[in-house]
Amino acid sequence: MPIKLAPLDRQTIVITGASSGIGLATARLAAARGARVVLAARDTDALARISTELNADGGTTIYVGTDVSDED
Repeated sequence: MPIKLAPLDRQTIVITGASSGIGLATARLAAARGARVVLAARDTDALARISTELNADGGTTIYVGTDVSDED
């Protein structure tokens, strides 16, 4: 059975490691293509700046400070 995904502009994507590197690049591309993006990383100051920038460019983002290596 083939998998049918919704178009990117109808998806919400959670990206861990969104404050730098591949996570940040992925967040930028997804937001530019219309996805709603939840930015997650430990550095909340960086996430706030990135979220503001992406939203100013027409994206729809929120951010959550989190450490995925900490189970709590």
